[in-house]
Amino acid sequence: MPLLTSLSGVALVAPHVCPYTYIISLRIRHKQLALPFTDLIGARGLEPPTSASRTLRATNCATPRLPMLLPMLLYDALMIGARMKYCVLIIDGASGWPLAAHGGKTCLELAHTQNMDAMAKAGVVGLLRTVPPGMEPSSACACMSVLGYDPQIYYRGRSAIEAKGMGVPINEGEAVFRCNLVAVRDGRMWSYSSGHISTGEAQILIDSLNAKLGSDKVHFYTGVSYRHICKVKGSEDALLASCTPPHDIPGKAIDEFLPKGPGSDLLRELMTRSELVLLDHPVNIERRARGDIPATMVWLFWGSGKIPAILAFKEVYGLDAAMTSGVDIMRGLARMIGMQVLDIPGVTGDLNNDYANQAIGALEALEKYDMAVIHVEATDEAAHAGLVKDKIEAIQRVDKEIVARLRSWDKDALRVLILPDHPTPIEIQTHVADPVPFILWGPGFTASGAKRFTEAEAKGTGVFIKEGYNIMGRLTE
Repeated sequence: MPLLTSLSGVALVAPHVCPYTYIISLRIRHKQLALPFTDLIGARGLEPPTSASRTLRATNCATPRLPMLLPMLLYDALMIGARMKYCVLIIDGASGWPLAAHGGKTCLELAHTQNMDAMAKAGVVGLLRTVPPGMEPSSACACMSVLGYDPQIYYRGRSAIEAKGMGVPINEGEAVFRCNLVAVRDGRMWSYSSGHISTGEAQILIDSLNAKLGSDKVHFYTGVSYRHICKVKGSEDALLASCTPPHDIPGKAIDEFLPKGPGSDLLRELMTRSELVLLDHPVNIERRARGDIPATMVWLFWGSGKIPAILAFKEVYGLDAAMTSGVDIMRGLARMIGMQVLDIPGVTGDLNNDYANQAIGALEALEKYDMAVIHVEATDEAAHAGLVKDKIEAIQRVDKEIVARLRSWDKDALRVLILPDHPTPIEIQTHVADPVPFILWGPGFTASGAKRFTEAEAKGTGVFIKEGYNIMGRLTE
């Protein structure tokens, strides 16, 4: 149970209209405490507030004993404040555009999500801009906003964050790049993930790349599945190169999308030389024999330099937090801001994710931490592959196996934020910077009029948060 680090400003106001009308206002952890809890109101005979004002108003003028309730009310409020927990659920790439082949509905609209819909009816639903204008709609940029940090100040590229998640140091004079194992066929991008190659197979290929291409200036680091890191020393100009993510060019001729401009020569050289290393590699021979997509080359992009200094999450929000994710980018973000990374068996970055175990592990972590962040990658992976059915199924499993457990939480008071980090429309199979729908649910949040958790319902409420990094303050205030 977190300790109360600050208590100030307990104000009792008795308006002239009624001598038994009081407003109770108190501040905990330097934030205004959200008091309108159903159990507190019911137990003490108080009426719930009509807005998210963070105040409780006792309006029963026929109750002469009301002043006697004030000490009990204050005690209840303090106890609830001490027990407040938070959960952030990021459903990566879950939102998107209407699908003409599916009645003009999005995947969120096509999915059966009774738990998220119930929370949407009871909570605040709206749209959130997670990607500032002019910035790349990557998960790193968008999730930095979701976690309460302004990307325009702190974001310096995705690869540095992934490297942090992998424990790869970046020193002065060094640069890191995302290094995908991809498959190219007939000069066109066949698979940005080499058919979601296994981490074990990838490790063998990365070892071979280091043996053939590595040096004191170039090194490859194994990540998860097809996602890896290449670090170069003494070639910081490579950060000036214009690079295109391979998931942005499915089926397209790769020549026009190879690294361009200043500093691109080294990147193109490594990519070209990797083809010879991988062509007849035993791992690829076995994959072809099984009918699996081989890894034919590496693709370098998302260059980053050293990560700037950043305040820890606890320093900013006064909360101890932990995160569960199956991808290095999120683990890197967590480590950047001092969040604990949870190691939960079965949590992956693909469609085989163990949703139930991820939820159970995250909720168990709330016994120790104030906040649990749950990041699910499966929805985004399905969208990048253009798989409508798989994306819908992933959304439904999140609802049934994760959100249902959040709704049934029966321990401390719990506030929940649910949202995608960015849309990944099926039609284009890549990220866009459109605003995303969100739900704020729990004590202190009142209904904003939504009936479901969808893009259209979120837009219909008229609630719009322009600066995405403010959402964490809304959750924890």
